[in-house]
Amino acid sequence: QVQLVESGGGSVQAGGALRLSCAASGHTRGTQSMGWFRQAPGKEREGVAAIAHGSSTIVYADSVKGRFTISQDKTKTTLNLQMNSLKVEDTAMYYCAAVDYALLTATMLTPGKYNYWGQGTQVTVAS
Repeated sequence: QVQLVESGGGSVQAGGALRLSCAASGHTRGTQSMGWFRQAPGKEREGVAAIAHGSSTIVYADSVKGRFTISQDKTKTTLNLQMNSLKVEDTAMYYCAAVDYALLTATMLTPGKYNYWGQGTQVTVAS
């Protein structure tokens, strides 16, 4: 089992920045990929950014490319998401997720592929 705890959410004006962190504990050695996902009210959960531990492949959703940066520490137990130039449409609950088997690059932003999830942290961007 892997436990994930997110932090760093909050409220910010459009154009501002926030940094989310996710602390992983438990059987983290088996995790193959970790990622950030978000879900706005009335919408489906969507992938934001993800990183594969073995290849260090990083993928971003088109909507956040150039604005968000995903990173992790050397122990691969802390996952970060630096969010710059925030927009109102970035408002959502943000979740950290991990998976303990290898994913194809094309599926790294697919929520259903991940088997461990945090409780989420709210990000609200005001106009």
